[in-house]
This record gives sequence, C-alpha cells and structure tokens, in this order.
Amino acid sequence: MRHRIVVLGAGYAGAYVAGTLARRLSPADAEITVVNAEPDFVQRLRLHQLAAGRDIEAPRLADVFDGTGVRLHVARVTAVDPDRRVVAVADADGGGVLGYDTLLYALGSHAAGHDVPGVAEHGYDVAARPSARRLRERLDSLDGRGEGGRVLIVGDGLTGIETATEIAEARPGLSVTLVASSELGARLSAGARGHLRRACERLGITVVEHTVVQAVEATGVLCADGAALASDATVWTAGFAVDSIAAAGGLEVTGSGLIVVDRTMRSVSHPDVFAAGDSAYAIGDNGLPLPMSCASAGYTGRQATEAILGRLTGRKVANTALSYVGNHISLGRHDGILQPVDAQAQAGSRYVGGRKAARIKAAIVWMSLWAVGHPTFGLPQRRHRLAAAHDASAARALA
Repeated sequence: MRHRIVVLGAGYAGAYVAGTLARRLSPADAEITVVNAEPDFVQRLRLHQLAAGRDIEAPRLADVFDGTGVRLHVARVTAVDPDRRVVAVADADGGGVLGYDTLLYALGSHAAGHDVPGVAEHGYDVAARPSARRLRERLDSLDGRGEGGRVLIVGDGLTGIETATEIAEARPGLSVTLVASSELGARLSAGARGHLRRACERLGITVVEHTVVQAVEATGVLCADGAALASDATVWTAGFAVDSIAAAGGLEVTGSGLIVVDRTMRSVSHPDVFAAGDSAYAIGDNGLPLPMSCASAGYTGRQATEAILGRLTGRKVANTALSYVGNHISLGRHDGILQPVDAQAQAGSRYVGGRKAARIKAAIVWMSLWAVGHPTFGLPQRRHRLAAAHDASAARALA
C-alpha cells in the first residue's frame, strides 16, 4: 500500500507543497490528496483588487495539478483527528472521512474581529474570495447610485492600506475613510509614513488616527471615544485569525489556535502532522514568530516540503531559510512602498516608494502565482523512493 499524504488547503503554501512532493516522490510509493474548499487557486494577495473591481486570474486547481498525480478533493475540512489519522470533510455529496499517514495542515486564516459587535452582521472583508465578491457587489451598488457612497476601512495594517488605496483609485466617486488605531503606518519608517500619507492625500482618503472601533452598525461604526463615523460599507481589516479545527483535534496550539511546530514545520505534539502558512506558529531565523503573509507561506512551505521528503526517504532534513525581510505594500496600481526590516523586525530608515515599488510588488505577486503552477522550477527531477521504515502498510500497523 502507498503512503498517504493529505494536504489541507491549496493556498500559496499548500498548493506549492503538494505539487513539489508529487514531482519529487515516486508515485509507486506515495499518493497525494489535496483538500480545498474551492476548485480554483485564489490569489489572496489580490483580493482587495478583486473587491475594487479588477478581474483577477484564478487558475483551476485541476489544471495546476494536471500531470502530477495529485488527487484534488473539493471539500470543506470540518475536523481533524490526529490520533486516529483521519480528516472529516463536507462536500457536494455529503462528505466523509479521509485517512492519512502524513498530513500537511495549510488551511490559512480568515478575517478576525467577529467578537466585535456588528462585524459579522454588517461588516465586509477581503480575506476570502466570496467575501471580496460580496464587497464588490456592494461597491457596485454604491457607484450605481451616483450619490458618492461612503466606504470605511477599519484597520491600517497592510491589508487595510492596500484596500483603502485600491478602492479610492478604482472608484473615485466614492468617499473612502481609513481608521487607524494609532498613527497611520506606525510600523513603517518616517520616510515611508510620509509617502503613505501623501498617497492618501493624493487619492482623497480621509485618515482617522488613534481611534478604536468598538461596534459596527448598518450605517456606520461606534468608536471608543464616543464618536460615530457614518458608512455605507464598512470593511474590517483589523487582523486575521485561524479556525479552531486544529485545537479541537488535540494538536498543540497557541492561545490563538496556531499549530506549534519545530524548526522543520513538524507538529511538536503529533509527528505525522506538519503545518505551513498562516496556520503555523513558526519561529523565524531572527528568533521571532513569522508574520502571517504570502512570504511566510513560501518559506514555511519550502521547509515543510524538505522535512516531509527527508523523513519519508530516510535522508537528512535540510533546513531552509525562515526569513522576514520586510513589507511590500501596493498603493493602487502605480504607487507602492517597499519597507525593509532589521533583524528585530523593525523598519529600517530607508524605503523604496513610487512606481518602482509598485512594479516590484506586481512582480512579486506574479512570481507567487507562477511558483504555484511550476513548483519544480530549479529542483531536481528525480523522484525518490520511500525508505522501508515509512512503508505505508508498516506505518499503519504500528498506529
């Protein structure tokens, strides 16, 4: 019997790992199944652009994995039982249970903030394709009224900044306000903060700083200082969270539900489980937790791939880089900021702004998409056989 590898999630981390493992492991020894809630690869990096009205490429996962031998199961993961090595899923046929010998958990994250009154009922977000499309429909309706609808973005992290600037540029008929809990762009260098502020002024974005939103209503938000801000569409970008599936299954997790892994992305509580992307609590080479980002998905995905390959084939596990080098922020189509950080993840004094930064960010987005569809670029083409110790039938007999 072949060793069963199940990959949960086909985002930037999961899709890359699945494709790479399929091309580096012998199909005689291993079978790989990817479980994903949607049939397409979603460019999460560009969902704010989708919401603003741009058409975003969404390759079919069946095409991405064509010729690799990877089995695609379009379904939603409902539970994980790492002690029994099974995953429960719900699909168009009702769902069922998938058994595994090795599991890669890469289900990613979703918008946080549903503990704030009214966010779930009245808020919009760009953390998933359905929610980005919902926001797009709302913005279309506001544009169609011709009365200058009011859009309020809560949160001035990277997602909030990119969403506010994209909407303001793409839909100049709408009034856009960005609410920051502290100073706008507080984590950026002084020069980058100035560049960001000038971009907001150029795009007509109203910035409200040092303000905490305590509740979202149908027609606006209520702030901690007692102020009320009117809005026809409130977009919540104040952080991300993960589902409780890993915690409920008994995996060791942090207080926020991230799977605790070792340097190789292996679960510290269940050795047959690996995690990558936003689902993993991974310590970077600087000694600090890696942030939730596409870059971290790439780094943790590559490390998980090497760890799984090494473990199954009996080779030494290679340690790949786990870096956090900086932030890449788009400010509409023709402007941006590249902000390098130091070893302690603090913004350096220099930054790159303007069209050059926008072109570099666009190239990064393109390369991220290309890497998903071409996971073997620069890799040896040899497919490795599994070591005898990881023969699937033997592993199951020991379970």
